[in-house]
Amino acid sequence: MSTSFTDNSDQKGEKSPLNNPIKGRGTANNMAGRFAITLIEVDENDEAIALLETSSPKTEVRYERAKSIISRNSSPDIPFRLSVNPYKGCEHGCVYCFARPTHAYLDLSPGLDFETKLVAKTNAAFLFEEELAHPNYRCEPIALGINTDAYQPIEKQLKITRKLLEIALAHNQPISLITKSTLILRDIDLLTQMAAKKLIHVAISVTTLNNDLKRILEPRTASGKTRLQVIKTLREAGVPVSVLVAPVIPFINDNELEEIVAACAEVGAQSINYIMLRLPHEVAPLFSDWLHQHYPDRAEHVLQRIMDMHGGKFYNGQFGKRMTGEGIFADLINQRFHVARRKYGLDDNRPSYLDCRHFAVPPKEGDQMALF
Repeated sequence: MSTSFTDNSDQKGEKSPLNNPIKGRGTANNMAGRFAITLIEVDENDEAIALLETSSPKTEVRYERAKSIISRNSSPDIPFRLSVNPYKGCEHGCVYCFARPTHAYLDLSPGLDFETKLVAKTNAAFLFEEELAHPNYRCEPIALGINTDAYQPIEKQLKITRKLLEIALAHNQPISLITKSTLILRDIDLLTQMAAKKLIHVAISVTTLNNDLKRILEPRTASGKTRLQVIKTLREAGVPVSVLVAPVIPFINDNELEEIVAACAEVGAQSINYIMLRLPHEVAPLFSDWLHQHYPDRAEHVLQRIMDMHGGKFYNGQFGKRMTGEGIFADLINQRFHVARRKYGLDDNRPSYLDCRHFAVPPKEGDQMALF
């Protein structure tokens, strides 16, 4: 059974130049989102093709004043209820990213637009401080940068994530964050202070140690070797660190599972977990397109195995199954992972808990005068 998606091939079956990979980007496909209002038809004339073949789209950043910053969820298979995302879209360009479909709400493509047309919430720090000070707020750990990486390249200049961490430290507000970026080391001064108060837990995403695969799968991210060094540096600074092997992709990176677990244990990771590949909404055709470009010999085999793990679909949103999948292959991955985790001493060695007991809203200038 064929599981491929419709592409822009011509009548001779040749791949359209409009779908050619763009160096440094996860996808060249700028498909319309499922809620698209603006639809543009491209005439594949010689001039347009030549332009696309010789140019790489620049990253654009739109600045937004958000109405609120702390989001809430009630999903039983997600280990946090509150989250903060300072950015929409992500320049890292990971083709598999489950957050790509959210760009459709902006009337932008979950494809190339997701990694080239970004939104920065410029008032995130102000809102965060305001919402933490609200009388109805009850302290619990907040996950930072869960949808899109809080340390993606534009953070280097904007420093929104750093401002959020500064506010969290001032309030004794526990934070859990996940990243695949070396930029997190810029804020090691804050992370060290937070770790001393049990206010921080960092998860580093390690998808592959194969740099050739990394370049096409996660084009604007640090290498696996560099991420291992980030883990080591954070641990030496006393920061609790776990690892997330995500996503595990059948016949693409699952062969590295044991090697990744061993390497992460060696550099001091305290715990490790994994997530199977899931392809919600527009991610499915984008990933299929990527597979047929880079792994045409096994693309159909990979897609079929993904469907086998998700009840005959590319994505099964059922709680308890969407992260790990089900079936023979999913069970095999689960067994291999747990054997490796026990072998390298990461089975039950979880980082210390996040402490909410000392949360307090610091007094602002003028608060003391209000008492008189």
